[in-house]
Amino acid sequence: MRPARFVALGDSLTEGVGDPTGNGWRGWAALLAGGLADHRGDFTNLAFSGAQTRDVLERQLPAALDLRPDVASVVVGVNDTLRATFDIHAVAARLDRVYSAFAEQGTLLLTVCLPDPGTMLGLPAALANPLARRQRAVNTVVHALSERYGAVHLHACDGAWTMDRAMWSADRLHPSERGHRQLALRSHALLTKVGVRMGHAPSAEPEFAVPTRRASVWWLATAGTAWVVRRCGDLLPQLLRLATDELRHRARGTSKRLDLSASQACAAALASLPPLSAMPGAPAEAEAA
Repeated sequence: MRPARFVALGDSLTEGVGDPTGNGWRGWAALLAGGLADHRGDFTNLAFSGAQTRDVLERQLPAALDLRPDVASVVVGVNDTLRATFDIHAVAARLDRVYSAFAEQGTLLLTVCLPDPGTMLGLPAALANPLARRQRAVNTVVHALSERYGAVHLHACDGAWTMDRAMWSADRLHPSERGHRQLALRSHALLTKVGVRMGHAPSAEPEFAVPTRRASVWWLATAGTAWVVRRCGDLLPQLLRLATDELRHRARGTSKRLDLSASQACAAALASLPPLSAMPGAPAEAEAA
């Protein structure tokens, strides 16, 4: 039997931002791969910073399918929420095509839902709430599609770990090395539970010293700030309009209408997906963060 082959798709989180090693990034997927089949498995990381669901579908998926992986992780969607073009219908349709392609190939899917960027950045409620609705919609889609295609799903969008500063890097959007290790550990446990041949679990303790406060502030003031601007620069005018709408509804006591509208859009997006054909897949697994 050949070693398990693992391919990771997604954005900067899976690329490893927040977990530096040498001149690059490592990240949770690489840490997980190190414990796959006692280090004998093949691992390819196709994720790149800034990727949206369109990038995963059009650029990463074809390369991943060519590798015919046994396990594929798909963690994406946060960058979609940070764009003025955000459309939950498009997000759902793209992810459905990605998940379906892996399911048809017999690949076991690993998915993760994540906390919303507004909360992680500590933005005022008027700015954070619109972003939170978008991320909740993405997470709802990921939950539904994970069940639809029998994916192994890690629920990491809430819980104590999201508020533990030791788990997050200076930018508050990417996990620190400790946070990446937690994602790898929890994923390792879930894959083991469904019978994937796993080697030793990665250590929970960081290998490298925690960056000093000075180093963290310097990174945030240079590379980190530039990262945020690149990801959400086009969103700012729209976000200000959304914040104004948020404040208006709050003053009228009608904020629940915004939540209801977002929920209805998400439900409509899922309802519009094509019927599911019979294909192999086990019931989804879930873990609370």
